[in-house]
Amino acid sequence: MWKHLKKLDLSYNQDYLCGTDEAGRGPIAGPVTAAAVVLNYKIPIEELNDSKKLSEKKRNLCFQKIIYTALDWAVCSICSSEIDRVNILNASLEAMKRAVSSLCLPCNLVLVDGNRQIPHMAIEQRTIVKGDSKSAAIAAASILAKCCRDKIMLDYHQQFPQYLFHQHKGYPTKKHMELLNKYGPTPIHRFSFEPLRSMNQLTLF
Repeated sequence: MWKHLKKLDLSYNQDYLCGTDEAGRGPIAGPVTAAAVVLNYKIPIEELNDSKKLSEKKRNLCFQKIIYTALDWAVCSICSSEIDRVNILNASLEAMKRAVSSLCLPCNLVLVDGNRQIPHMAIEQRTIVKGDSKSAAIAAASILAKCCRDKIMLDYHQQFPQYLFHQHKGYPTKKHMELLNKYGPTPIHRFSFEPLRSMNQLTLF
């Protein structure tokens, strides 16, 4: 898989190529988190793949390999209140922009997962639909974003244990809906998302 994923990246023949991706567009609670990664293609990460296709154990293994071997990487999160203010698409793009801007290396090209370019960014960009299954740099970014967001949700579980954020990570599972109806929303829920938007009375935890 490593050879397949890095083939696209190396075809651009850039000194410092960065991949960026986000995690957490679908949940109704918690942040959206983005990562940017400049890989060292001389050090293979054989297990690398789209984060959604990896088990939690393999994701964490890849996470460790990425942060120790990458030439540069950065992670940024946008909180639920800002998501409500600017909408989830704009928040996702802003998170990716902040992650890329936090890199120390002068990237020549940014590979962006999806079909939307990051607004107001001077670096040249290429959008790649399903890029986390085509580009090694984007796949690495998807893993960092997913692992870091999961860690954030584990921390929120300590703050709001009755919501079981450690299990569903803020996604609208059946159990999450039951707990939301029982206890009401927390400050980390996204009030612009359904079913919160349709609730007649929003009482913060």
